[in-house]
Amino acid sequence: MTTANATEEQTLILGLGAKKRLAFMFETVQQYKQVWILNDDDGCVMLANEDDDCVPVWPTRDFAQAWATGEWEGCTPKAIPTKDWFSRWTPGLEEDDLLIAVFPTEDDDGTVLFPDEFESQLKIPKKRKY
Repeated sequence: MTTANATEEQTLILGLGAKKRLAFMFETVQQYKQVWILNDDDGCVMLANEDDDCVPVWPTRDFAQAWATGEWEGCTPKAIPTKDWFSRWTPGLEEDDLLIAVFPTEDDDGTVLFPDEFESQLKIPKKRKY
């Protein structure tokens, strides 16, 4: 992830700590009703976090696209509507024993959550805390 082409607002958001980016993520996803992932020819991009494999997610296309550098340069952002996330992604991630890396940046892996934790947080109305 690089901030070279980021707007001033995006740079400020990227500079927030993981908890504040998490709050921004939930508020944005609730507003637009979609979660952003990165895809390549093999499917969804994965991150290895210590002993766990994680699916990284972002609040907007721009943040996901900005992550698509280096080894992920050929990846493309894909929006997953929250209704599809709830009905297919949460059960699928649980079945595959995968976690979610929420809003990672180049300096921080983001907040790692279990799929059911992520879903339950998405369903709770959020107020701006960042």
